[in-house]
Amino acid sequence: MQQYQSYSLKKRLIVYVSIFSLLLGCVLVFAAYKTALEEINEILDAQMQNLAERVAAHDPKPTKSQFDQHKRYHEEDLFVDVWTYESKAHQTHHLKLLVPPVEEAGFYTHNTPQDEWHTYILPLGDMQIQVSQQESVRQHLAVELAGNMFIPYLVFIPFALLALGWLIQRSLKPLEDFKQELAKRDAFELSAISHEQYPEEIAPTIHEMNHLFERILLSQQEQRQFIADAAHELRTPITALNLQMQILLQKFPQDEALHNLSKGLIRIQHLVSQLLSLAKQDASVFELERKQTFDLKQVAANCVEQLIHLAMQKDIDLGMEQQQSIALYSLEPTVHSIIFNLIDNAIKYTPVQGVINVSVMQQAELALVVVEDSGPGIDPALYEQIRKRFYRIYNHEEVGSGLGLAIVDKAAAHIGAHLDFAKSETLGGLKVTIQIPLKPLNA
Repeated sequence: MQQYQSYSLKKRLIVYVSIFSLLLGCVLVFAAYKTALEEINEILDAQMQNLAERVAAHDPKPTKSQFDQHKRYHEEDLFVDVWTYESKAHQTHHLKLLVPPVEEAGFYTHNTPQDEWHTYILPLGDMQIQVSQQESVRQHLAVELAGNMFIPYLVFIPFALLALGWLIQRSLKPLEDFKQELAKRDAFELSAISHEQYPEEIAPTIHEMNHLFERILLSQQEQRQFIADAAHELRTPITALNLQMQILLQKFPQDEALHNLSKGLIRIQHLVSQLLSLAKQDASVFELERKQTFDLKQVAANCVEQLIHLAMQKDIDLGMEQQQSIALYSLEPTVHSIIFNLIDNAIKYTPVQGVINVSVMQQAELALVVVEDSGPGIDPALYEQIRKRFYRIYNHEEVGSGLGLAIVDKAAAHIGAHLDFAKSETLGGLKVTIQIPLKPLNA
């Protein structure tokens, strides 16, 4: 499967703009060089022509220029040669600087072993006036002028790139705000996103995402309806079977097979209840609940009262150890489900004549509910495993479905609570602590 590496749009834009700026700078330097060279040629050509005409106007005498190939000349250095056509010796100049006789005055270009020369020639009857200059001198001057123009660009470009990076970051801030808005939402927040505060480039994405939220919400509603129908269709016949079984047990109290069948029906009823509870959590049924303020101690006490009959069947001492009234703003049915399942799980795995203590206390900004028992406990290496669905500790004799702690863990995550397992210091069995924030995350 092909893997794609993620990238930063902001960094990519900055890199591309930087490269473009450098390329643009190179183009500007080249254009500046060509422009400067044209201007230099125009000015120096006029100067050379004017110098030749001034020499011609003052009764010129044969003149031989001196050129030193080891010396670097500048734009003001011009070489003036005046020679007669009868003087053939001048044509054997050591640098071949002189140009053969021409008929018309004008600019000519010729090469020597040392350089390329640009020359203005003015023929005067029996003599010729030449004003020459090296092409490299003009080119060096053009490069110098273009470089002087490019230096401010180089100084300015880092600040321009910083400003451009800031502008890009500011322009892409709506994308960061959009990401933050999505990150703040929990798994059950499917309300439409308002696109008024975002630029029109993001509006189509927001529009399609809102359509996705609508489809997910519709799917969840259908799933909740299916679960409600399934709960009714499953619980009703199992409850009827249990009633019929109780009637049979009253008629045949000594029949061991009927007792075993009754236990099996009870286990099936419990398993169906847990499966439906887990399915409701997966279907986001929690969003139907509304947060409210309630007494956490009272909820824990209600769970103890509802399960006391199961504890009495095994002669287990179930009671409240520490009781502290705590006003908690959360989902009361969810908190009730968590505590109920923990106590129910403890009753299953606590031996006959065992002890189960339930405590409610406050610690800093946390409300703590502690359920500890005198059962065999669990190996600390398995603390993460028991959070998984259908995972069971096989050395326990009690038959279970392996869903109790999975339901508790999922429900705790929904209300922002944390589930912690440890060994009970007082009873020796398993100690489960639920840490519930007193200040809700979305308050």
